[in-house]
Amino acid sequence: MLWDGIARRAFGLGGGGGEGSVEITAEREPRTKLKIGIALGGGAARGWAHIGVMRVLEREGIAPDVIAGSSVGAVVGGCYAAGKLDEIEEFAKSLTKRRVMGLLDFHITGSGLIAGDRLRRLLEHDLADLRIEDLPLRFAAIATELGTGHEIWITRGPLVEALRASYALPGVFDPVKLGGRWLIDGAIVNPIPVTTARALGADLVLCVNLNGDIRIRGTVIQSHSAERDEPDEIVEAVTEERRRWSVLNPMLDAAGRMRSRGRRSDAPGIASVMVDAFNITQDRIARSRLAGDPPDVMIAPKLSPVGLFEFHRAEECIELGKQAAERALPDILELMGDTARVG
Repeated sequence: MLWDGIARRAFGLGGGGGEGSVEITAEREPRTKLKIGIALGGGAARGWAHIGVMRVLEREGIAPDVIAGSSVGAVVGGCYAAGKLDEIEEFAKSLTKRRVMGLLDFHITGSGLIAGDRLRRLLEHDLADLRIEDLPLRFAAIATELGTGHEIWITRGPLVEALRASYALPGVFDPVKLGGRWLIDGAIVNPIPVTTARALGADLVLCVNLNGDIRIRGTVIQSHSAERDEPDEIVEAVTEERRRWSVLNPMLDAAGRMRSRGRRSDAPGIASVMVDAFNITQDRIARSRLAGDPPDVMIAPKLSPVGLFEFHRAEECIELGKQAAERALPDILELMGDTARVG
């Protein structure tokens, strides 16, 4: 009876709640802030759409705690993390075909067609002396190590060098040597780094897939003739798509024709082959990786009308990015609300 009385008084179970009764209030621990991560995918000129996406999220007060980017996604993400979104938007909108060509320092002695020094100086104008570890949010630029194929997450060190390594498209830009490793474009191994954003602590991951609107996706053609027949409508469509892709085509393909005179006139040029091969690889890997680790919300701008190297179409890409973010916004807000309630 003694212990029963003590227990009843301690837990406030006594009738009438006398002087010795104690009321226990179960208080929940304060919930930590929901950490939002954004994975920005690669896609060359289509990457200007990332700016439009970030503008809509900014307007809605959705500020990421983590950004992971591959290739052009690393460039836009790094500029956002450094508080330089206005500057990169202004630069993108200023590009014309002539200015794009002026930024490409072609050479024949390096590992790529473009040295990249002019682009590096442009980045250094606004991002010089910035280090990744000093940014106000977690940031990672994805790169690929030559030789091993390792996926490299660059999470510390000079921001400009990290961005250069992440967009070093093989065959186009020279590889970048960082920390004793030769690095090339991160989209080769992880085109949309959802896994990285999660690993860096994001509770909710949004991703921007720049190739989610490709009209003709690679599949399996189970029976194809070795005869040289006339191409069908699908082949014609792919050929026409390839012709629009690059402001580099005239120069690179002309060089290719000089080296391969006598080749069929309808055969693809060097630029078309490089861009096609990279884009096919990136699309296949992205689909596989997103299936294994899907984002909580995917934003997919309708960018199929924009060629991969049409950097002069920034205003159009930014607007398409805004439209895609607007379409995804209800899902994002609903998910954030659901997660907050569960938390």
